[in-house]
Amino acid sequence: MNEIIVDIRISSDEYLKLYRGQSRVVSTRARDGRRVHFPANILRPWVLHDGIRGCFRIRFTTDGKFHDIQRLS
Repeated sequence: MNEIIVDIRISSDEYLKLYRGQSRVVSTRARDGRRVHFPANILRPWVLHDGIRGCFRIRFTTDGKFHDIQRLS
């Protein structure tokens, strides 16, 4: 199982655009420097009134498919 660690800060306004379908993919840089893209809907459990903030571990299969996500802080 492969994994990446990402720090995410998405304002509530930006997440609302994702939620409405104006964009379905989050693009960010992992802590190891890789550019990563993943479906915005995997972040839904962590949406608060001010958006999403935190450090997350995203695990994916050897063929690059999303497996799970865990909030680290």
